[in-house]
Amino acid sequence: MSSKPYITFQGSQNFRLRIILSTLSGKSIKIEKIRSTDLNPGLKDYEVSFLRLMESVTNGSVIEISYTGTTILYRPGIISGGAHTHNCPPSKPVGYFVEPMLYLAPFSKKKFSIIFKGITASHSDAGIEAIKWGLLPILEKFGCRECALHTLKRGSPPNGGGEVHLVVDSLIAQPITMHELERPTIATVRGVAYSTRVSPSMVNRMIDSAKKVLNKLSCPVEITADVWRGENSGKSPGWGITLVAQSKKGWCYFSEAIGDAGDVPEDIGQLVAYRLLEEISMSAAVGRNQLALAIVYMVIGKEDIGRLRITKDQIDENFIYLLRDIKKVFGTEVFLKPVDDLNSDDMIATIKGVGFTNTNKKIA
Repeated sequence: MSSKPYITFQGSQNFRLRIILSTLSGKSIKIEKIRSTDLNPGLKDYEVSFLRLMESVTNGSVIEISYTGTTILYRPGIISGGAHTHNCPPSKPVGYFVEPMLYLAPFSKKKFSIIFKGITASHSDAGIEAIKWGLLPILEKFGCRECALHTLKRGSPPNGGGEVHLVVDSLIAQPITMHELERPTIATVRGVAYSTRVSPSMVNRMIDSAKKVLNKLSCPVEITADVWRGENSGKSPGWGITLVAQSKKGWCYFSEAIGDAGDVPEDIGQLVAYRLLEEISMSAAVGRNQLALAIVYMVIGKEDIGRLRITKDQIDENFIYLLRDIKKVFGTEVFLKPVDDLNSDDMIATIKGVGFTNTNKKIA
């Protein structure tokens, strides 16, 4: 055992992010009291699966899990990347595993090429299009240009059978410093409505009802139909829609939903369209579901001041947890100050980068 002190966290909140922050900072962490009062205490199967994934993309990481699974010690190794295949448990979609990889992939020793197998959409975690059109553009803003997520097979819940391939070819030393003080103006809305093993009419009905809502916007709306049949359509029937609003500068907001048995396609299309409008109204430079990625990249940027406009609505419980965890691991604080505009209660989040550099490249 190394005598290095551990940074200690409690509870299962922010589990993936804490492991990611530990890996980026090179600091060991201890997470205790993981669901210690639940009927089924300890780590869930998908969290153990995530730890296995971390083992395969890093070199020299040490993970110790207590007998009850309620305490874990994690000593990070170096981010090694490479080509892997990860089988995701049916309890979580592939997005749960792909998303944290976006924090690590550009700072790896070798390029990332990971095939994830499992369910490709759910109610709780980012779907494939959400990652492709909502999160990968955030990486581009920070200088990580060559990243892609390819859908090889779609797999709807509960049985999955989907496959996606994450490829990150950009290896950068550190993210570029961010300065975004304006609220972007939406230039286009695009989206995709997809289905596996159900009638294609479901897709067209979702598209029509979403367009009815979005046509009130004064910008072009383009939603494509993506109908999957045969081998590549997974093992379960399913359908869903993802919408993305984009600005001229490449900032974007997204919303998504999948249909359950008994849901009406028109309702889902309408719901996602209204959610997108809400996301646009509640967001400044980035949407709520992109904020953590942007903030962490600003923290690990070079020793310079980065600034990002956010809204009061984005300062919720998750945001506070994020800032606390960042402060605990990196010792960095995020300063929030109001914008110089009496008509707006937006804030500017100001962050001084920690000067993280990708040491993994030097070893290669």
